[in-house]
Amino acid sequence: MIHKKILVVEDDDSISDIIAYALRKEGYFVQCAFSGAEFFPLLDQIQPDLLLLDVMLPDTTGFDICKSVNQEHPHIPIIMLTARNDMVDKILGLELGADDYMTKPFDIRELLTRIKVVLRRVDSSPIKDHYLRINEFIKIEPNSRVIYKQDEEVKLKPKEYELLLLLAENKNRVFSREEILDSVWDMDYEGDLRTVDVHVQRLRKKLDCEQLPSIIETVFGIGYKMKDEKR
Repeated sequence: MIHKKILVVEDDDSISDIIAYALRKEGYFVQCAFSGAEFFPLLDQIQPDLLLLDVMLPDTTGFDICKSVNQEHPHIPIIMLTARNDMVDKILGLELGADDYMTKPFDIRELLTRIKVVLRRVDSSPIKDHYLRINEFIKIEPNSRVIYKQDEEVKLKPKEYELLLLLAENKNRVFSREEILDSVWDMDYEGDLRTVDVHVQRLRKKLDCEQLPSIIETVFGIGYKMKDEKR
Protein backbone atom coordinates (compact mmCIF):
# COMPACT_ATOMS: atom_id res chain seq x y z
CA MET A 1 0.00 0.00 0.00
CA ILE A 2 1.35 3.42 -0.97
CA HIS A 3 0.82 6.03 1.72
CA LYS A 4 0.15 9.62 0.76
CA LYS A 5 2.91 11.96 1.92
CA ILE A 6 1.98 15.15 3.75
CA LEU A 7 4.42 17.86 4.74
CA VAL A 8 3.28 19.96 7.71
CA VAL A 9 4.87 23.40 8.06
CA GLU A 10 3.89 24.74 11.48
CA ASP A 11 6.14 26.46 14.04
CA ASP A 12 3.94 25.68 17.06
CA ASP A 13 5.18 22.34 18.43
CA SER A 14 1.90 21.38 20.09
CA ILE A 15 -0.21 22.09 16.99
CA SER A 16 2.29 20.32 14.76
CA ASP A 17 2.26 17.26 17.05
CA ILE A 18 -1.56 17.10 17.12
CA ILE A 19 -1.82 17.34 13.34
CA ALA A 20 0.95 14.82 12.72
CA TYR A 21 -0.54 12.33 15.20
CA ALA A 22 -4.00 12.56 13.62
CA LEU A 23 -2.62 12.21 10.09
CA ARG A 24 -0.49 9.18 10.97
CA LYS A 25 -3.54 7.50 12.55
CA GLU A 26 -5.26 7.95 9.18
CA GLY A 27 -2.37 6.18 7.43
CA TYR A 28 -0.52 9.16 5.96
CA PHE A 29 3.26 9.48 5.86
CA VAL A 30 3.99 12.75 7.68
CA GLN A 31 7.03 14.99 7.94
CA CYS A 32 7.11 18.26 9.86
CA ALA A 33 9.03 21.48 9.31
CA PHE A 34 9.06 24.38 11.74
CA SER A 35 10.54 27.10 9.53
CA GLY A 36 11.16 28.00 5.91
CA ALA A 37 14.77 26.91 6.28
CA GLU A 38 13.64 23.40 7.28
CA PHE A 39 10.86 23.27 4.71
CA PHE A 40 12.69 23.63 1.40
CA PRO A 41 15.14 20.70 1.85
CA LEU A 42 12.23 18.48 2.95
CA LEU A 43 10.17 19.54 -0.06
CA ASP A 44 12.78 18.15 -2.45
CA GLN A 45 13.53 15.16 -0.25
CA ILE A 46 10.04 13.71 0.27
CA GLN A 47 8.12 15.26 -2.68
CA PRO A 48 4.84 15.50 -0.74
CA ASP A 49 1.39 14.80 -2.11
CA LEU A 50 -0.04 17.66 -0.06
CA LEU A 51 1.26 20.60 1.95
CA LEU A 52 -0.23 21.96 5.18
CA LEU A 53 1.20 25.43 5.52
CA ASP A 54 1.03 27.85 8.44
CA VAL A 55 0.94 31.53 7.49
CA MET A 56 3.15 32.81 10.32
CA LEU A 57 6.64 31.29 10.46
CA PRO A 58 9.77 32.51 12.27
CA ASP A 59 11.88 33.20 9.18
CA THR A 60 9.36 33.73 6.38
CA THR A 61 5.63 33.70 5.68
CA GLY A 62 3.38 30.97 4.41
CA PHE A 63 2.39 33.32 1.61
CA ASP A 64 5.97 33.46 0.32
CA ILE A 65 6.30 29.68 0.49
CA CYS A 66 2.92 29.21 -1.20
CA LYS A 67 3.95 31.48 -4.07
CA SER A 68 7.27 29.64 -4.50
CA VAL A 69 5.68 26.17 -4.43
CA ASN A 70 2.95 27.21 -6.84
CA GLN A 71 5.56 28.41 -9.33
CA GLU A 72 7.92 25.43 -9.07
CA HIS A 73 5.56 22.59 -8.11
CA PRO A 74 2.02 23.55 -9.18
CA HIS A 75 0.82 19.96 -8.89
CA ILE A 76 1.22 19.97 -5.08
CA PRO A 77 -2.05 21.04 -3.42
CA ILE A 78 -1.76 23.44 -0.47
CA ILE A 79 -4.01 23.94 2.54
CA MET A 80 -3.07 27.07 4.49
CA LEU A 81 -3.47 27.38 8.26
CA THR A 82 -3.68 30.67 10.14
CA ALA A 83 -4.61 32.08 13.51
CA ARG A 84 -6.00 35.19 11.85
CA ASN A 85 -9.62 35.13 10.67
CA ASP A 86 -9.00 37.79 8.05
CA MET A 87 -10.78 37.65 4.69
CA VAL A 88 -7.90 39.54 3.06
CA ASP A 89 -5.49 36.81 4.17
CA LYS A 90 -7.79 34.13 2.76
CA ILE A 91 -8.11 35.85 -0.61
CA LEU A 92 -4.35 36.47 -0.77
CA GLY A 93 -3.62 32.82 -0.04
CA LEU A 94 -6.01 31.67 -2.76
CA GLU A 95 -4.57 34.16 -5.24
CA LEU A 96 -1.09 32.80 -4.56
CA GLY A 97 -2.20 29.25 -5.31
CA ALA A 98 -3.59 27.74 -2.11
CA ASP A 99 -6.34 25.16 -2.60
CA ASP A 100 -7.99 25.63 0.78
CA TYR A 101 -7.71 27.76 3.92
CA MET A 102 -8.48 26.97 7.57
CA THR A 103 -8.53 29.29 10.55
CA LYS A 104 -7.24 28.21 13.96
CA PRO A 105 -8.59 26.84 16.18
CA PHE A 106 -10.10 24.19 13.93
CA ASP A 107 -11.64 20.77 14.46
CA ILE A 108 -9.07 18.15 13.47
CA ARG A 109 -11.90 16.09 11.93
CA GLU A 110 -12.72 18.92 9.55
CA LEU A 111 -9.06 19.24 8.59
CA LEU A 112 -8.90 15.51 7.84
CA THR A 113 -12.03 15.77 5.71
CA ARG A 114 -10.68 18.70 3.73
CA ILE A 115 -7.41 16.84 3.14
CA LYS A 116 -9.32 13.82 1.82
CA VAL A 117 -11.38 16.03 -0.49
CA VAL A 118 -8.30 17.74 -1.94
CA LEU A 119 -6.39 14.48 -2.43
CA ARG A 120 -9.41 12.78 -3.98
CA ARG A 121 -9.71 15.54 -6.54
CA VAL A 122 -6.02 15.31 -7.39
CA ASP A 123 -6.22 11.54 -7.78
CA SER A 124 -9.50 11.40 -9.67
CA SER A 125 -9.33 11.26 -13.45
CA PRO A 126 -12.41 11.27 -15.66
CA ILE A 127 -12.81 8.05 -17.62
CA LYS A 128 -12.51 9.52 -21.08
CA ASP A 129 -10.25 9.00 -24.05
CA HIS A 130 -10.93 12.25 -25.87
CA TYR A 131 -10.08 15.88 -25.38
CA LEU A 132 -12.30 18.90 -24.88
CA ARG A 133 -11.57 21.91 -27.05
CA ILE A 134 -12.31 25.26 -25.46
CA ASN A 135 -11.40 27.29 -28.53
CA GLU A 136 -8.96 27.09 -31.41
CA PHE A 137 -5.99 27.56 -29.09
CA ILE A 138 -6.90 25.70 -25.90
CA LYS A 139 -7.80 22.07 -25.24
CA ILE A 140 -8.20 19.77 -22.24
CA GLU A 141 -7.15 16.13 -22.11
CA PRO A 142 -9.37 14.86 -19.25
CA ASN A 143 -7.77 11.43 -19.01
CA SER A 144 -4.36 12.92 -18.24
CA ARG A 145 -5.67 16.16 -16.69
CA VAL A 146 -3.41 18.14 -19.03
CA ILE A 147 -4.24 21.57 -20.47
CA TYR A 148 -2.69 22.82 -23.69
CA LYS A 149 -2.59 26.41 -24.91
CA GLN A 150 -1.24 26.68 -28.44
CA ASP A 151 0.23 23.18 -28.02
CA GLU A 152 2.14 24.14 -24.86
CA GLU A 153 1.19 22.59 -21.54
CA VAL A 154 -0.25 24.99 -18.95
CA LYS A 155 0.12 24.06 -15.28
CA LEU A 156 -3.07 24.41 -13.25
CA LYS A 157 -3.76 23.87 -9.58
CA PRO A 158 -6.25 21.06 -8.83
CA LYS A 159 -9.21 23.35 -8.18
CA GLU A 160 -8.37 25.53 -11.17
CA TYR A 161 -8.54 22.39 -13.30
CA GLU A 162 -11.82 21.23 -11.74
CA LEU A 163 -13.41 24.64 -12.30
CA LEU A 164 -12.23 24.75 -15.91
CA LEU A 165 -13.50 21.23 -16.57
CA LEU A 166 -16.89 21.99 -15.00
CA LEU A 167 -17.43 24.96 -17.32
CA ALA A 168 -15.96 23.24 -20.40
CA GLU A 169 -18.22 20.21 -19.99
CA ASN A 170 -21.28 22.44 -19.60
CA LYS A 171 -20.80 25.18 -22.19
CA ASN A 172 -23.45 27.90 -22.31
CA ARG A 173 -24.79 26.89 -18.90
CA VAL A 174 -24.67 29.66 -16.33
CA PHE A 175 -23.36 28.57 -12.92
CA SER A 176 -23.92 30.66 -9.82
CA ARG A 177 -20.99 31.03 -7.44
CA GLU A 178 -22.83 28.83 -4.94
CA GLU A 179 -23.25 26.07 -7.54
CA ILE A 180 -19.56 26.26 -8.42
CA LEU A 181 -18.55 26.00 -4.76
CA ASP A 182 -20.80 22.97 -4.32
CA SER A 183 -19.46 21.27 -7.47
CA VAL A 184 -15.75 22.08 -7.21
CA TRP A 185 -15.07 22.41 -3.49
CA ASP A 186 -17.63 19.90 -2.14
CA MET A 187 -17.84 21.79 1.14
CA ASP A 188 -19.51 24.86 2.63
CA TYR A 189 -17.39 28.00 2.80
CA GLU A 190 -18.27 30.72 5.27
CA GLY A 191 -18.99 33.69 3.05
CA ASP A 192 -16.14 32.91 0.70
CA LEU A 193 -18.01 33.27 -2.59
CA ARG A 194 -15.07 35.41 -3.72
CA THR A 195 -13.05 32.20 -3.79
CA VAL A 196 -14.74 31.49 -7.12
CA ASP A 197 -13.87 34.96 -8.45
CA VAL A 198 -10.22 34.46 -7.50
CA HIS A 199 -9.99 31.15 -9.37
CA VAL A 200 -11.75 32.56 -12.43
CA GLN A 201 -9.24 35.43 -12.50
CA ARG A 202 -6.35 32.97 -12.29
CA LEU A 203 -7.74 30.86 -15.15
CA ARG A 204 -8.20 33.95 -17.31
CA LYS A 205 -4.66 35.07 -16.59
CA LYS A 206 -3.22 31.68 -17.56
CA LEU A 207 -5.43 30.81 -20.53
CA ASP A 208 -6.94 33.89 -22.15
CA CYS A 209 -5.62 34.85 -25.59
CA GLU A 210 -5.29 38.49 -26.63
CA GLN A 211 -6.99 37.90 -29.98
CA LEU A 212 -10.07 36.22 -28.45
CA PRO A 213 -12.69 37.03 -25.80
CA SER A 214 -12.07 35.61 -22.33
CA ILE A 215 -12.70 31.86 -22.11
CA ILE A 216 -14.96 32.49 -19.09
CA GLU A 217 -17.82 34.95 -19.41
CA THR A 218 -19.18 36.83 -16.41
CA VAL A 219 -22.96 36.81 -16.15
CA PHE A 220 -23.52 39.84 -13.94
CA GLY A 221 -25.58 39.25 -10.87
CA ILE A 222 -25.48 35.47 -11.31
CA GLY A 223 -22.08 33.89 -11.92
CA TYR A 224 -20.08 32.49 -14.83
CA LYS A 225 -20.33 30.43 -17.99
CA MET A 226 -18.14 29.23 -20.81
CA LYS A 227 -19.58 30.17 -24.19
CA ASP A 228 -19.69 27.62 -26.97
CA GLU A 229 -17.93 29.42 -29.80
CA LYS A 230 -19.50 27.09 -32.37
CA ARG A 231 -22.93 28.55 -31.76
